Amino acid sequence: MKQSIKDIFSNIQFKITFVFLLKWIILVTPISIVVGSLVALFLYLLDSATHLRWANEWIFFLLPLSGIFIVWIYKKYGKTSEKGNNLIIEEIESPKAGIPIIMAPLVLITSVLTHLFGGSAGREGTAVQIGGSLAHFFGKIYKISKADANILLLSGIAAGFGAIFGTPIAGAVFAIEVVAIGALSFRAIYPCLVAAIIADVSCTLWGIKHTKYIINYTSVTDSSGFHIDYTIVLWVLFAGVLFGLSSFLFSNLTRFLKVIANKYITRWYLIPFFGGLAIIALTYLLGTKDYLGIGVYTETGLGNSIINTFTNQNIDTFSWLWKIIFTAITLSVGFKGGEVTPLFFIGACLGNVIAQYTGMPTDLFAALGFVAVFGAASNTPLACMIMGVELFGGEHIVYLAIACFVAYLFSGNKGIYTSQKILFSKPGNK
Repeated sequence: MKQSIKDIFSNIQFKITFVFLLKWIILVTPISIVVGSLVALFLYLLDSATHLRWANEWIFFLLPLSGIFIVWIYKKYGKTSEKGNNLIIEEIESPKAGIPIIMAPLVLITSVLTHLFGGSAGREGTAVQIGGSLAHFFGKIYKISKADANILLLSGIAAGFGAIFGTPIAGAVFAIEVVAIGALSFRAIYPCLVAAIIADVSCTLWGIKHTKYIINYTSVTDSSGFHIDYTIVLWVLFAGVLFGLSSFLFSNLTRFLKVIANKYITRWYLIPFFGGLAIIALTYLLGTKDYLGIGVYTETGLGNSIINTFTNQNIDTFSWLWKIIFTAITLSVGFKGGEVTPLFFIGACLGNVIAQYTGMPTDLFAALGFVAVFGAASNTPLACMIMGVELFGGEHIVYLAIACFVAYLFSGNKGIYTSQKILFSKPGNK
């Protein structure tokens, strides 16, 4: 017998579910609007800083001094904010002292400065830290339980990630996947999804437009809409291994340089100073500024950039390696921003180079590397596969899945977020 609408609404379980849904819409909406708006401000300032550096080349020579200022301001005002994304992950795993609200303005300002003076960094770290610190701040205002505060923190991560890349579904999954390696907890998926969508909409309402990436390669499909080219699959498997190893190199080189710098350079201000000098020296040694800043575009539109990997078959063979080195130096000495967009650059360039030598579709393999290297380095292959679908469309989901999960397996347990809890080790790792 069919239940009447009245019977359904009188059902206790339905009422509990309805209250849960309404509750989290109310809780995350204010946070998401603020996070989305701040991300819009950050993206605007980031673009302005990049163009200002292009128009005034002398600014690049102030990179060492800007590094000293960035490290100093964190030492004086940052408290525990210096830990960045790892602090947010730690607070989710085991709530302690909390996340200082000053993290949001500090990371926004210092990330813009890093890009203004030519440091090789990204933007995801800024967005996630803005989201996490604001979510923690709102949680104290709401005076909610520890369990709900934990979910609110995850929602803040989702809001920041979803807004910065225009990928709200990936943002929601990233938030629940990034905390622990080998396990997913879906208890927060609905609040995270709501937060990511509202933050993304809030960001775009300010007039911010995300970069569009287009794959022109089209598979011949059957009536089901899918067709697997097994030659491409074999090369995707091979590429996935290289994507994983490149993310392993990036994560370990960044940690290694940080340890070496702190061990052998006794004055704290000399670490960012020498790091800035190293970036300047490498830039002139290579004769190109392609590896500075965000890396999505270049000043002339030519050369090595993320956007060019989808259309240009002449990306430098070792462009991905140079970006690893530039970014590892930048982040290991104290500059701010994040790792993700440089990882997009690394993966897209490596995918492009693999396509050059194998005869595979250039744009397809650039897209695979774009998401797979980041997925491997962050230990979030599912979120990155979904990101690939949101950015490039669903036609190539099989190749995206293979690339992301193979890269994940070959990237080692320790990625860019050292505070991730390892619940289940990858095969061959302890």
